Amino acid sequence: MVIESRSSAALRIHVFQHVPFEGPAFIGEWATSRGHSVTTTGFFSRQPEDPLPRVADYDWLIVMGGPMSVNDTDTHPWITAERECIRDAVSAGRTVLGICLGAQLIAAALGAGVYPNYYREIGWFPVSIEPRSAGGDRGGAGGRAAAAPVAADTTPDNPVELFSQFPASIAALHWHGETFSLPAGAALLARSDACVNQAFSVGDRVLGLQFHLEATMDSAQELVEGSLGDLTEGDPYVATRGEILNEAAPFEQSNRHMEAILAYLEGRTYSESA
Repeated sequence: MVIESRSSAALRIHVFQHVPFEGPAFIGEWATSRGHSVTTTGFFSRQPEDPLPRVADYDWLIVMGGPMSVNDTDTHPWITAERECIRDAVSAGRTVLGICLGAQLIAAALGAGVYPNYYREIGWFPVSIEPRSAGGDRGGAGGRAAAAPVAADTTPDNPVELFSQFPASIAALHWHGETFSLPAGAALLARSDACVNQAFSVGDRVLGLQFHLEATMDSAQELVEGSLGDLTEGDPYVATRGEILNEAAPFEQSNRHMEAILAYLEGRTYSESA
C-alpha cells in the first residue's frame, strides 16, 4: 500500500508498547510517511525508575496491545502508572488511540470495568460497524444499513460520523480474551458476534479498538510466534496459524481502514491547533 506524504507540521507521537512482538506496525509506517516523530516507552524493558513521558512531551498517545490483563497490577505494577498517564492525556485533550489491551487500558483509565469475555477471539472475524452516539442503545443487533467505503473528500466531525462511512461489516484481526464496559459518555462504534464492545470513542480524539487494523503480515507473524500457546483447538472463535497468515489482502484492507482513522485524527489535531 502506498501512503502519500504531506508537509504539514510534524506531530509528536508517543507509543506505549507492552511486549516486543506488538509494536505499532502500520501506524508507525504511516507516521513516518507523514513526517511525524515517533517515540516509544517499552514496558517490557523499562526500569521502575525510568520516567514516563509528560503530557507536554507529545501530541498523540498510542497504546498498543499485549498478553497481560489490565487487572494484573500485582505482576505488572507499571499498569497503574500507565493508566494514570492515559487519564492525564485524555484530561489534557491529547489524541489517544488504544489497540486491544490499549483500548482496555483507556476504558479502565476512564473508570470502566475490564473482565474476561465469554469467548476468546483470535483470528480474522467480521466486525459490524454500528456507530451509536453516547447514551444510545448499547444492546442487540444494530439496524444500520450498509454504508459505502470512506470517501476521500469527506471530512467527518467525530468518530461516529467517521465509522458511519465504513462498510457495514469489515474483516478484522482479533487477539483477545477480555473485554470492557463502555466508559461514561462513550459512543459505541463496533461489535462482533463474540464480543459486544469492539470499539468506542470518547469525545472526538479518544478512540479504543479491540481489534488490530494496524496489523501487517510481518507484525502478525511476530504476534503469532510470540503467542502460539493461545492457538488452542476447540474454541469457536480461535483460528489456526495458517488461517491467520493465509493471505495479504485482509491486512491491506485493514490498513486502509486504519489509514482513514489516522487521517481523521490527524485532521482533528490540526484543526484544533490552528
